[in-house]
Amino acid sequence: MSIVVTGATGELGRLVVEQLLTTVPADGIVAAVRDKEKAAALAARGVELRIADYDDPATLAGAFRAGDRVLLISGSEVGSRVPQHTAVIDAAKAAGVAQLAYTGVLGGPDADFVLADEHKETERLILASGLPHTFLRNGWYTENYTANLAPVLAHGAVVANAGEGRIASATRADYAAAAAAVLTGEGHLGKAYELSGDTAWSLAEYAAQVSRASGKEIVHKDVPGAVHQEILVGAGLPEGLAAILVDVDEAIRRGRLAGTSGDLARLIGRPTTPMAETVEAAVAAL
Repeated sequence: MSIVVTGATGELGRLVVEQLLTTVPADGIVAAVRDKEKAAALAARGVELRIADYDDPATLAGAFRAGDRVLLISGSEVGSRVPQHTAVIDAAKAAGVAQLAYTGVLGGPDADFVLADEHKETERLILASGLPHTFLRNGWYTENYTANLAPVLAHGAVVANAGEGRIASATRADYAAAAAAVLTGEGHLGKAYELSGDTAWSLAEYAAQVSRASGKEIVHKDVPGAVHQEILVGAGLPEGLAAILVDVDEAIRRGRLAGTSGDLARLIGRPTTPMAETVEAAVAAL
């Protein structure tokens, strides 16, 4: 039996592998990747590499073994994820894996925004497969905001259409630690965890924190969704992606990403990383 992490060279996947390496021997971990060259550093540390391309079901047939514990990290290509995830689920079932953990979205079947649709369908497919499963319903990553700090600092504003809605975000490392805990622990089969930060914050509070960390005046500008769409497209985002982000902001306005169940902190055995800490580190890194 091995612990298999799909998308292991991605931003979340590599953190999950690193977390696993703190408690699991390297030869008990499999990095399932599209390109073995990108995972050469993991192979050098003793991690087994297997090819697993979501878009090539033939590769998935050899990615899993009977008894493996598998983490299916959701694909990054919105609009393509259902067929991609279906291929992984089918391969996992054919192999007879002992656990399929899936990184979905906070709220699961109750999430009512466009970005959640493919996650909800994937959960339905996993349930229909009969596979032993665990649903990791990840909330928003704080890095979704801090990765965009350069233009925020350049323009002196956090622009959104989320109103005073609150966001219970956590870091990728927090979510990775939760995935590792579920993959290495017992009692998680059939469970759905609503994962989010301990404290929800507003974008006005985020702007104030960026101001404190940077020493620059940063304001929060709430704009109508249509205006935000135009700004995002003008900044170079494809119209489809911009529409999804605007829709997420509307969900934030409705409180859909504000839930604080405490599941994440319980799984990782510590408080989640505060937004302020992540902002300070991101500003310092610029």
